[in-house]
Amino acid sequence: MAAGGFCKLPNGSVVVALNLPGLGPAGGTDGGTARVRVLVLAQNRARALTRLRNLGLRAVYLRGNAAPPSPDEITAVLHHPDGLIWRTAPDNGVIATELWHPIRALLRGTAVARP
Repeated sequence: MAAGGFCKLPNGSVVVALNLPGLGPAGGTDGGTARVRVLVLAQNRARALTRLRNLGLRAVYLRGNAAPPSPDEITAVLHHPDGLIWRTAPDNGVIATELWHPIRALLRGTAVARP
């Protein structure tokens, strides 16, 4: 089960954040890669999860609000035209310095991880 959370915005839309295991080029899990943090902007939580499932991430569920998006993450997803972004999830509370990537880069396997 993926850790994640959500935040309801004043206009009624929702930002959902999920920590998922590393994804391979075909969208499946790959045990050797780092975890990723995925952000989705949608009208409600169900639509956010549907957007991910339509991309091939079938086993994505949000249970609870253990890891809601930070204000910086909300700003990043609001300013992205697709409203669906990702980056590697930092470990042990380390602040991430990696830039956000469009979800297409993750699912095609064309993204290059930068330290």
